[in-house]
Amino acid sequence: MESTISILVFLVLLYLLTSVTEAQPKLIKLGSILSPTIPPTSLFSPSRRFAFGFYQERNGYAIGIWFVGKPEKTVVWTANRDDPPVSPNATLDFTKDGKLLLRNVQGQEKLIANVSDTASSASMLDSGNFVLYNNEFNIIWQSFDFPTDTILGSQILTAGHHLVSSLSETDHSTGRFRLKMQVDGNLVLYPLNTNDTPEEASWSSRTYGYSELQLYLNQSTGALLVRNNTGYIRFRSSNNKKFPNDTDTDTDTIFRATVDVDGNFRLYSHSFEGNGKSTMTIEWRALDNQCHVKSFCGFNSYCTLMDNAADCLCLNGFEFVDPNDKSRGCQSIFTRESCRHGKGNAKAYNITTLDKMTGGDRPYSDASMTEEDCSKSCLEDCNCEAALYHQGNCKKQKLPLRYIRRDQSLSTKAFLKLGNKTSIQEANPNGTHPIPMKQPPVAIDSKKANVLIVVVTLGFVTCSCVAISVSGFFIYKDRAYRYRRLLGNGNLGLREELTLRMFSYNELVKATDGFKEELGRGSFGAVYKGVLSRGSKLVAVKRLEKVVEEGEREFRAEMRAIGRTQELGTRGYLAPEWQKNTPISVKADIYSFGVVLLEIICCRKNLEVHVLRTDEVILSTWVYNCFVARDLNNLVGGEEVDKTTLETMVKVGLWCIQDEPHLRPSMKNVILMLQGIMDVPVPPSPTPSSMTSS
Repeated sequence: MESTISILVFLVLLYLLTSVTEAQPKLIKLGSILSPTIPPTSLFSPSRRFAFGFYQERNGYAIGIWFVGKPEKTVVWTANRDDPPVSPNATLDFTKDGKLLLRNVQGQEKLIANVSDTASSASMLDSGNFVLYNNEFNIIWQSFDFPTDTILGSQILTAGHHLVSSLSETDHSTGRFRLKMQVDGNLVLYPLNTNDTPEEASWSSRTYGYSELQLYLNQSTGALLVRNNTGYIRFRSSNNKKFPNDTDTDTDTIFRATVDVDGNFRLYSHSFEGNGKSTMTIEWRALDNQCHVKSFCGFNSYCTLMDNAADCLCLNGFEFVDPNDKSRGCQSIFTRESCRHGKGNAKAYNITTLDKMTGGDRPYSDASMTEEDCSKSCLEDCNCEAALYHQGNCKKQKLPLRYIRRDQSLSTKAFLKLGNKTSIQEANPNGTHPIPMKQPPVAIDSKKANVLIVVVTLGFVTCSCVAISVSGFFIYKDRAYRYRRLLGNGNLGLREELTLRMFSYNELVKATDGFKEELGRGSFGAVYKGVLSRGSKLVAVKRLEKVVEEGEREFRAEMRAIGRTQELGTRGYLAPEWQKNTPISVKADIYSFGVVLLEIICCRKNLEVHVLRTDEVILSTWVYNCFVARDLNNLVGGEEVDKTTLETMVKVGLWCIQDEPHLRPSMKNVILMLQGIMDVPVPPSPTPSSMTSS
């Protein structure tokens, strides 16, 4: 008998020891590797209720944690959820230096857990928490600190953090809704990308005003609590449900709270049977009416219940952007008139009425008026696209319209502005809105394509050459005709004033009437009076009568005589060598030409006393200062002129008035520079001392 009892005690102790051993989390050692397709693909918790590793996501694989339930698993956490899925060749490495890295086939690496300490082991716990340990077996990182759309039993959502829904049941990237545990103590359900205002909240725990509150899911009782650090409860998920106590709780029941893809916040229980099958039950939901979820329907649509199921419909005058994805909202089917001074073209619109509509964004206008006045006010206001009317209150809304829903218990009305028949037909003349079909590609034989390309290219080149030739011919004819007209009218404008023109001997004979009226005589010949431009312009024509070998000597003698008799005008036009008693050369005329050229450019005399500044008295000084300062526009008084031509003429003039005769260009080079045939270098500063007297 004693031996039998001893055997039974031994078996009981062995069973208890085995149970305790199995309940201990299995440690994952450094150097472990997981693959999406080659076992092991995941790591299980001791009870095999949870797994961590690769799971199939869209067209690839993602890393996460899920319930190992039947008939299907439930993902409760995803690492780097907004990264694209990885290929079957990726690996998850728990490296020798304690890093948890995702490596793709290109060798790129990404951290799954970012820790400051060095990890020495990891484990998947039965609570659904994946943890990393250091050498002292302290947790240095855990998935519970970085929830995605779900919290599990014994998990806490601290103040300032939130849960964000998945995009769809098969896509666990960031979705459209979030649950935020606010620092003011309120637990609030919002659409994503909103400003956390009360108007944008779908639901709240109404626990605001208490700091340091947190959301906690009690695994023992299945209660969802908003409490403080000491355990004082401000909110419980259900007041009517009887929660089991610690002694009669089914240990095979796991609780989770999830912000679902439809924007509702729900509490689930998963009960596991002995054969591994699980049963999921909704224990509690934040909103019983799905239409109360803000942004459940997209822009310009409204939510309505059909057989107790929420559905989205477009408002009158709108159609779905994508009929297969109603969350994208609706777009207008007619062209809207432009808004001027807040007044719209009322004749282009009419008003339609929808009963029992409510919700909407914050109105830009909220006023008391009658139902008829509300409709009329929206029609005449070009900013108004809809007006919600209830009990003498009119709230006007702009596009896009959002948060609209139909509530059968209300007596409200919505006035919607629609384009009249003409504007709708202009926007959509066929009356339908077909989805444009992609045209099939056209296959072309390669030989035919080459021939076609050559023919088209040659044809284009030929047509281009013909067009250029014809255009050039007509441009030439037009300019020749205009030039003949100018010659006939005797008016060449500014071009004749500022450019040099060569005359034939016959033209000079005609201009002087056969050299009839002599004005004077010099060493080389007589000067005659001439008339150009049909008698409107007088000129002096010098006719050379003899050329002698001593021409240079006689020319100098003539210049000295002119200097003695002061027959060339004021001394401001004379070259400095006249005053220095140095030899006179042909370059003296170049100097005088330069002074006259600058006078023509600036439309002023060489010496001008009635000026604003003293440095403007002497023309050469003023011109050179403006040239150095790159302010040539000042020389022409801001008049619109060709800047390149102006700069060329100024530089030629400055070269002509250089003090040293050898620096002045010859008249031939002057002509070439003015015609643009010869480049004009930057001139040095002329010395104005010899030009100050007049």
